[in-house]
Formats: sequence, structure tokens, C-alpha cells
Amino acid sequence: QVQLVESGGGLVQPGESLRLSCAASGSTIRFSAMAWDRQAPGKEREFVAIINRDGSTGYANSVKSRFTISRDNANTTVYLQMNSLKPEDTAVYYCRHVNTQSWGQGTQVTVSS
Repeated sequence: QVQLVESGGGLVQPGESLRLSCAASGSTIRFSAMAWDRQAPGKEREFVAIINRDGSTGYANSVKSRFTISRDNANTTVYLQMNSLKPEDTAVYYCRHVNTQSWGQGTQVTVSS
């Protein structure tokens, strides 16, 4: 099993940037794809980004060219670099271990002027 803890969220103005982190413990994430999802108030949880075992990545169309998912060399942390943030990006962001379909507790991102 794996435990995931997201951090790095906060309140920012439109156009600004944030980097989210997902720290893994309990087991390695080396052998699983990792993903980020998000959920806005009153909305369904939606896919944001994924990084596969071979390093390839995929993104939702709404964030493509603005967000970048990555992982560290030790495979203990997954990141989501978010640039050019928009109010529509406001949501709780969750890290997901794809093999086990496990999520952390989430971190709040609020984009507002």
C-alpha cells in the first residue's frame, strides 16, 4: 500500500503560478503511473495530468500547455507545476497512485483577484 500527502496549494491571483507536491510513503511509487485530479465545489472530480512509468505524460485539454507533471529521481515525490492559473482552476487537487487507485487528502488551490 502507499500513503500520499499533497501540499503546496494556496490562494493566488489569475496569471500566477503554484507548484503542488505529492509525498509518498509506505511503499515506492516506482512501479505505478501517478496522476493528479481535481474537484471544484459542487462538481465531479476530473482528471488533470498523468505521468507514466516510462516518463511519458498526458494532460486534460483544459490545462495542456499550462501545467506540467513530473517526479523526482528517487520516486518519492510527484509534482504539478501550474502556470498561468485561471479562476476555473480553483479546486481541491488530489494525487493518485494509479495501480491502486489511491488518493491523498487533497490540497486547496484558489485562483481569485
